[in-house]
Amino acid sequence: MNRVEILTNGLLKENPVFVLVLGMCASLAVTTSAINGIGMGIATTLVLVCSNMLISMLKNVTPNKVRIPVFVVLIATFTTIVDLLLQAYVPALANSLGIFIPLIVVNCILLGRAEAFACRNSVFNSILDGTGMGLGFTLALFIIGSIREILGSGAIFDCKVIDSSGILIFVLPPGAFLVIGFLIAFIGFIQKRKTN
Repeated sequence: MNRVEILTNGLLKENPVFVLVLGMCASLAVTTSAINGIGMGIATTLVLVCSNMLISMLKNVTPNKVRIPVFVVLIATFTTIVDLLLQAYVPALANSLGIFIPLIVVNCILLGRAEAFACRNSVFNSILDGTGMGLGFTLALFIIGSIREILGSGAIFDCKVIDSSGILIFVLPPGAFLVIGFLIAFIGFIQKRKTN
């Protein structure tokens, strides 16, 4: 796999949310608005890139018996750093995302990419993989948040898009399930048509 493929792999072909169906907790909970989706996606991307880089650097000195605990500690360290930075510089977003920033530690995308890619590849390729997967996750959260915000409140980024006040269910948790379900089905349909 060349470097362009590694970077773009997470955007469409192996999108963490729409194709691999990972990170559902954040995808369902924080996507009540587009800005929340972008904020959560960027925070996760930072943790993913930094942890992939360090895991790849330490892969040859980490014993197999403690590999997973080492991954978790590194991911938790970067998650804590990102959480503190958000609280210091973007407190409104940190309050809006709440407990879901610390829960980045248990996001399957991070541990999955550490195990499947970072501990088997070079540092630069691991950074590219983390960036691509993070951008794919951010894109997915932005799309879900935008659809939910437009359908739920009739606005996006505080700009009125639809004259009506919106459909309440899309602001509530069942709306997230509906939007994600339809998007996964749509992407599956597109991919199936491409292969035929």
